[in-house]
Amino acid sequence: MRPAEFAALVFLGLAAMPVVSVAEDRIQATGSLGVVIERATGSVLVVDRANRAALNRIEGLGDLSHASLTYSPDERFAYVFARDGGLTKVDLVEGKIAARIVQAGNSIGGAISDDGKLVAVSNYEPGGVKVFDAGTLAPVADIPASGKTIGLVDVPGRRFAWAVWDSGEVFLGDFSGAEPRIEMIGNAGQMPFDAVLTDDAHTYLVGLFGEKGVTAFDLWSDRPEPRRFLTDYGKEGQDMPVYKMPHLQGWAFAEGQFALPAVGRHEILWVNRDSLEQVAATPVAGQPVFIIEQPASPYVWVNFALPDNDTVQVVDSRTHQVVDTLKPGKSILHMEFAPRGAEVWLSSRDDNKLVIIDTATRKQVAEIPAQSPSGIFFTNRAHQPGL
Repeated sequence: MRPAEFAALVFLGLAAMPVVSVAEDRIQATGSLGVVIERATGSVLVVDRANRAALNRIEGLGDLSHASLTYSPDERFAYVFARDGGLTKVDLVEGKIAARIVQAGNSIGGAISDDGKLVAVSNYEPGGVKVFDAGTLAPVADIPASGKTIGLVDVPGRRFAWAVWDSGEVFLGDFSGAEPRIEMIGNAGQMPFDAVLTDDAHTYLVGLFGEKGVTAFDLWSDRPEPRRFLTDYGKEGQDMPVYKMPHLQGWAFAEGQFALPAVGRHEILWVNRDSLEQVAATPVAGQPVFIIEQPASPYVWVNFALPDNDTVQVVDSRTHQVVDTLKPGKSILHMEFAPRGAEVWLSSRDDNKLVIIDTATRKQVAEIPAQSPSGIFFTNRAHQPGL
């Protein structure tokens, strides 16, 4: 047989083979997936960001009235931290619960170690931090505290940081060795209500409710020490009642600045990242809850507590001016950007839907039905420290 005839037969053979669709083969890429918390029904909605579609609903996750989650490094598993102390491992590829335990009476959040091997949970009741094997959810460590633990984040080097509401203490836990090493690295101040790790994993920022100010810890230092700033903000004038605590993992880092919510104020405070000095304040429509940077842009987006939670504003980090005000739906609880910033997804709890907005035009391009949605978490979070 001549080479040309052989090649023709090979081509005909390949052409005759059936084409296997992705759906038939059940191959599921995870890079464009996300999970939406459905807070009233104890369920999560798995969504496909690229196709603006809901894929499936997974039920039986407990009390999700204040829930968050983190992802395994391969983006396959989501670890959901529920208010009732539940820790649920969700398989996004199979669309089902892979494992579930109730590890405390009341928990507030958690984190996964940078190597993806350990999952830590911060607890209100009985307090302290519990650490589990990410594969099996078997217990690894139980670290007591003198009160409610908040602001738990992963830190590079198989470490975690957290604060204690009752005492103001801040701890760094190192799980890189055979036995965990727990160190109290300083006192943040009165009633730390949440904390966040900067995008470069350099600084751990702790927000205070019992007194004015924010406390920074330099985690690149061998001996981190507390450094207080914003201790004078709001001393002129009257604070308003706080209807909803700001969520600090929504703090934005833009143009060399921290964009921070002023607790009890209708303001965004802008702070120089290096000097920790306030450089500006932006009056906004209500009490900020989440302030989130739009990727690859100079803008931050902010949503608000009651009675202004139908409003979202866009602020330019260069001028510190509000450049747009949107009314996308009732009770906008959370915002999540596509990794390159082309779209933002908003949860409209009281409209029972997700609203998708094109960030270039700031116009709605789609919506997806959801049951009392709150947190929206895309899988690109798997590759960001502190999330």
